[in-house]
Amino acid sequence: MVEILGIASLIAMAALVAYIARRVLGVPIGWPRSILVGLIMVGSLGTTLPWIAFQSGLFEQNENRVPLGLLLIFVLVLAWGFFLAIAVLVVAELIIPTGTIPTPWRVLRSTRERFRRFRRYVQVIAIAVRHGLGGFLRPRARDRVTGLAAETRTASVARSLRRALNDAGVTFIKIGQMLSARPDLVPDVFVRELSQLQSSTTALPWPAIRPVIEAGLGRPIDEVFTEIDPEPLAAASVAQVHTAVLITGESVVVKVQRPGARAQVTADLDIVGRLADRLERATGWARELGVRRLAEGFAASLREELDYRVEADNMIGVAAATRPESEIIIPRVFPEYSGETILVQERLTGTPIGNSTETLAGLTTEARSAAAQRLLGAVLDQIMISGVFHADLHPGNVVIDAEGRIGLLDFGSVGRLDDHSRDALGLLLLAVDRNNSIAATDALVEILERPPVPLDEKAMEREVGQLIVRYRSGTTTTGGMFGNIFGLVRRYGFAIPGQVAAAFRALAALEGTCRLIDPKLDLVQVARSHGGEIFAAAANPEKIRQQLDSELLNLLPLLRRLPRRVNKISEDLERGRLSINLRLLSDESDRNFLLGLAHQVIVAVLASAATLAAIIMITATGGPNLPGTTIQVFPVIGACLLFVGFVLALRSLVLIFRRSWSS
Repeated sequence: MVEILGIASLIAMAALVAYIARRVLGVPIGWPRSILVGLIMVGSLGTTLPWIAFQSGLFEQNENRVPLGLLLIFVLVLAWGFFLAIAVLVVAELIIPTGTIPTPWRVLRSTRERFRRFRRYVQVIAIAVRHGLGGFLRPRARDRVTGLAAETRTASVARSLRRALNDAGVTFIKIGQMLSARPDLVPDVFVRELSQLQSSTTALPWPAIRPVIEAGLGRPIDEVFTEIDPEPLAAASVAQVHTAVLITGESVVVKVQRPGARAQVTADLDIVGRLADRLERATGWARELGVRRLAEGFAASLREELDYRVEADNMIGVAAATRPESEIIIPRVFPEYSGETILVQERLTGTPIGNSTETLAGLTTEARSAAAQRLLGAVLDQIMISGVFHADLHPGNVVIDAEGRIGLLDFGSVGRLDDHSRDALGLLLLAVDRNNSIAATDALVEILERPPVPLDEKAMEREVGQLIVRYRSGTTTTGGMFGNIFGLVRRYGFAIPGQVAAAFRALAALEGTCRLIDPKLDLVQVARSHGGEIFAAAANPEKIRQQLDSELLNLLPLLRRLPRRVNKISEDLERGRLSINLRLLSDESDRNFLLGLAHQVIVAVLASAATLAAIIMITATGGPNLPGTTIQVFPVIGACLLFVGFVLALRSLVLIFRRSWSS
């Protein structure tokens, strides 16, 4: 029983020491390490103090009271023991901050997950090395700052990257597909190779998919569909699509997420983040591209694609942004049957443009030209009038039927442009229509973020002018105009905002799709004409009047108060009492910063003063002794001051690193 009480008392004293240390430092240091240091301090003092008492002859004295000098020595030993304890805590926090070492039970719980992640990480690295990409993972790859992002990168490296991503699985395939849609980041040779990535796979059997559909519907299948085809219409690594008929008679397709797909993508995204961190730390080309930022953006896009409610909202938004007279079919979505893992939408008749050779051959030249013009006009309307547009218009996402009707599929990637960006794009097309390279350059500079290096606007105007002349006839076959605009702005170092890049990407992909429909289409002429029509529609008197009404409505409160304010200023000026009142540090964050800085300076000054005074007192000679002892008073006072100074110094050090600890 006595041993139990002794252990409990020891733990209580250690906890008290830990609590006082945390309060003195003012930082939430972890309790385990604080109590451990407290135990060490209490245990050390438990042997040190009796030794001091024995050496001082305290046990041999018959007096009933403890000498004052000996009591002061005990207090100083306790104080310096406490100082050493908090010094150990500070050093431990500087080296290994609280929270960086997982608790034992958390380690045990996550060991299996860590092993699985490590095995997957090694597998991905091995795939890259097997395809000859190991050199880009080593630190010496920093000499290739322009290697991966340069136009001169060989086609063999692009092919190796495509094969490596394909072997790495669905998440890496998706990232490769997203990267292929960013010609502002990677050269054309990589865009062409990564565009070939396909995520098709063997379909899951119906018994494995049926429970997923019913879970997504929240009811039995028979309550929603009169029939559903167990054989999928298409199958990919993340989802597969089945045709069905609703109980109301509509023919639909059911896009259902494969079980385990979310867990696999989530786990792989963690690997992608870690790999991006490693590359950005070790290689120059990754730092130049901002691989970590790109990985985070791709991860966010993939997580959105895994939530089919987002795709349903995208379909509704694009449908609202598409004018009925464009005759472009946007599938109707059935939100009452759709959810996070299931999407029920109208089934479109027709064939994807990429596989529609026979369908296109059955159409007349006029019908194909009209279909391509309708598609281009509808997308330009989406981008520059409503600002909500389909951002992934490759040939697989556009279908055409035997009558030349066009429909859009796969709304996982949808862009949204603000009014300012839409106006700048309209001005760009109008400048192309007018063959005005200066206005086109100004429109590009307006819509993009200026590069960090000085911009040679004259040289850029010449290149833009050459680009306009090159495509003015619409007969060139060396690439799309919007794709070349991507290359131009990349060469001049422009930073392209994400949604603006999505608009250019959609237009660049649309060029290739439209030329598959009608190879003789004068796409640039259609774009120029449509841009002029959009600008003319935006500049008609009714539109201008509406804009003026909106601006005046915003200015009305200011206009009402303006006469009174002008009158007051004129009166104050006439009577010589006009003054300007500036409130410094009105922002709370500025005040807190200065208060924290002042606190840190004051603590540092007090620590320095106490330490200097302690040194003076300790080195002083002479002076009175403590009553009943030969111990001089000044060194004792100096030791106390030195303790205070050191504690304040630790507190000052804590204030310096407090921001990093709290983060």
